[in-house]
Amino acid sequence: MTIRHLFVSPGHNYVGHHEQPPGQHTVLEQDEVECVAGQGILGDRFFSYQVDYKGQITFFAWEVFDKLRCELNLPDAHPSGTRRNVITEGLDLNALVGQEFEIQGVRFAGVEECRPCYWMNHAFRHKQAEAWLNGNGGLRARILSDGILRRHEGNTA
Repeated sequence: MTIRHLFVSPGHNYVGHHEQPPGQHTVLEQDEVECVAGQGILGDRFFSYQVDYKGQITFFAWEVFDKLRCELNLPDAHPSGTRRNVITEGLDLNALVGQEFEIQGVRFAGVEECRPCYWMNHAFRHKQAEAWLNGNGGLRARILSDGILRRHEGNTA
């Protein structure tokens, strides 16, 4: 398993913006992120968001993103558009729902799929992005142990 990209965003662009324009918070790519058990990723919009929040960290599969770009003809799409924290390669995220797992020494509990919503159509500038991603929107997880995730390291989950 490889971590291809790591992202944080200091603010919400879509949460709380229903029937309004999205926010303008930049998604920042990182070489590493600090995971804090029970809280989230330091510096991210969901850090200490709610007690026992199910989306303390989010994952998205590179393979799904690559297929999305090809099938919807989005050659300029960037994985930051997913608004997920960790873009993985070589990991079946749907199989981790309800499972505990470890990446680079950090423990996680897979909670549920990150169900895509209508904002995906806006993020990818394609009216079918939400429907296309149904069943493959990524993984919401809780952080069970403190640690650092680094991108482009080929550690097995």
